[in-house]
Amino acid sequence: MTDATTATEGRAPGAGAAEVGAALTARSETLLRERAFAAMERAYAPYSKFRVGAALLGTDGSVTEGCNVENASYPATRCAEQTAVGAAVTRGLRTFSAIVIATEADDPTPPCGVCRQVLVEFAPHLQIISVTRRGAEARWTLGELLPAAFTPRWLGSPGT
Repeated sequence: MTDATTATEGRAPGAGAAEVGAALTARSETLLRERAFAAMERAYAPYSKFRVGAALLGTDGSVTEGCNVENASYPATRCAEQTAVGAAVTRGLRTFSAIVIATEADDPTPPCGVCRQVLVEFAPHLQIISVTRRGAEARWTLGELLPAAFTPRWLGSPGT
């Protein structure tokens, strides 16, 4: 779908941010940033006024966008990260290497707890880059934000 560089798979558990970040090229990171900000512009956030966009890099090199979609029944609200994962899974993608999250906040915003759990289901070694319109940036690995995550391994699921 895009010319984003495919990230490598098979990293060791607990891989650090520098090791995970090596999979991204400057070109693919720029593309993810652009697509995350474009998704943020389409966010539906009439209640919080906190628009968020996300661009998820599949290990196949594809990019899937998502934005937050609020609802008057607040628990029905979906975060940008969740909508990106849902759209990617709908397309048949289930492995990801990086996500860029864009907001208009002053400080870079990490994924909420529910989003961390959704992301770890598919990409336990995901690199997370959070950016703001003002140019602030933060980077984490999902393992840093969600240590000792609850994964299918705890359920004894086959193939885990």
